[in-house]
Amino acid sequence: MTAKRILMGNEAIAFGAMKAGLQVASGYPGTPSTEVMETIASHASKYGIYAEWATNEKVALETAVGAAYSGANALVTMKQVGLNVASDPLMSLSYIGVKGSLVILVSDDPGPHSSQTEQDTRAFGHFSNIPVLDPSTPQEAYDMAKLAFKLSHEMEIPVILRTTTRVSHGCADVITEDIEQAGRDIEGYVKEPRWTIFPKLTAQRHPWLEDLQLRLSDRFSDLFSENTFNSITKVNSRIGIASSGVSSLYAKEAIKDHSETLSHFKVATVHPFPEKAALDFLSDITDLIVIEELDPYLEEQF
Repeated sequence: MTAKRILMGNEAIAFGAMKAGLQVASGYPGTPSTEVMETIASHASKYGIYAEWATNEKVALETAVGAAYSGANALVTMKQVGLNVASDPLMSLSYIGVKGSLVILVSDDPGPHSSQTEQDTRAFGHFSNIPVLDPSTPQEAYDMAKLAFKLSHEMEIPVILRTTTRVSHGCADVITEDIEQAGRDIEGYVKEPRWTIFPKLTAQRHPWLEDLQLRLSDRFSDLFSENTFNSITKVNSRIGIASSGVSSLYAKEAIKDHSETLSHFKVATVHPFPEKAALDFLSDITDLIVIEELDPYLEEQF
């Protein structure tokens, strides 16, 4: 059964995670991310989810990592400044991978409204070789939370779900689905060398990680024909617009009277960059306008 309800973007992420079979959630409060954990905590007992606030973001991530190593569906939440605190374990995660699934919710704060910095998590995902999804609406936040868990489990790697303030705190109608009890049985931690990141293991896993980036880039290109949060709208025009996140809504609003004369490339799977889809879009474009918040991440990829 489905239902339509008015949800804040952060609430939508929480419902998407619970629909995906969330079993363990840990986080550190920081605007604009806080409501994700608050929403999960308010439903935790009903759906059999273990949820806790951690001492800091590093502890929160390591708690979720331990759960994912044991085969659980795990989520960790923080704001962009907190990702700095969690960066030590984060940088090794792409080499180690996970057994269950691990989604890292990071809320950026362009402006800023409530933060010390305006750093861009898309670049941090690129830096750490961890996939990044960038929704533009509460509905996309719900849908991409589910996709993030699916990708993490299939590819055996953490996935970053990156939002910005206008997505996290914006409210809209969201179509949600019934939530069952938390997902598959948790196998438990199995002691093996894979979970200890020694230099030899890093060297062995490096080719796997590079191949994974290529496979994910191809997968993200394919997603342009499979769903609505990735889309290419091509018209008979030499001028194209590329955007991601809430900037896609700004772009759509700005060109609403010129939609028949401007092509639009809307990308939500921002890292690894969907190169094949981008090349197809650029095949007959001579002038490209990139609309994005914070760093020129998409611009650099193009």
